[in-house]
Amino acid sequence: MLYGAIEAGGTKFVCAVGDESLNIQKRASFPTTQPEETMKQVMDFFNQYKKELVAIGVGSFGPIDVHVDSTTYGYITSTPKLAWQNFDFVGTLKQAFDIPIAWTTDVNAAGYGEYAFGKGKGLSSVIYYTVGTGIGGGAIQEDRFIEGFSHPEMGHMLITPHPDDHFSGNCPFHENCLEGMAAGPAIEQRAGKKDKISRQMILFGIWKLIILHNVLIIPP
Repeated sequence: MLYGAIEAGGTKFVCAVGDESLNIQKRASFPTTQPEETMKQVMDFFNQYKKELVAIGVGSFGPIDVHVDSTTYGYITSTPKLAWQNFDFVGTLKQAFDIPIAWTTDVNAAGYGEYAFGKGKGLSSVIYYTVGTGIGGGAIQEDRFIEGFSHPEMGHMLITPHPDDHFSGNCPFHENCLEGMAAGPAIEQRAGKKDKISRQMILFGIWKLIILHNVLIIPP
């Protein structure tokens, strides 16, 4: 009996199969290109273990539809990656594998890993952040993900910048939200400035986000 896992990232996909004791049996990664090409590689990987697979869990880049009663549940929705917009990810998997498919965001999946097996083990409330091409976060409060009709977009929260920070931000949607001020592309644009000052500006934004979410969730 094997369980499948997919980390669907904006840059690359990572697929793995493991047993009930969380021992990874096989792992593969490949670049995120067009849906047809990338999903074929996903299918080819899991087809090797089709007789043993009992479920697949997916943590995907977003935005995604996580509302189980929605007609577009399991879709990647309004992502900046044009080829993946409105792509039926879960439906595509279901066509090939008639097994349960767990579906959430990449940061929720990583956050759950910390909650269940890592630094958050034993806690009922955990917040997990990732800073890369974008900024995302997953929050668990009283042992449940915080979600409504969709998942939180923590990186797109507007923050008050540091008084000495004159960078206008580069988010295509909000310019100076946290992601526009402190994600990877913003860090690259700031690289021409004095490194120490730039680092202070970035950490200031992330620090404010952490304080805001701690006040919001009030973990034990």
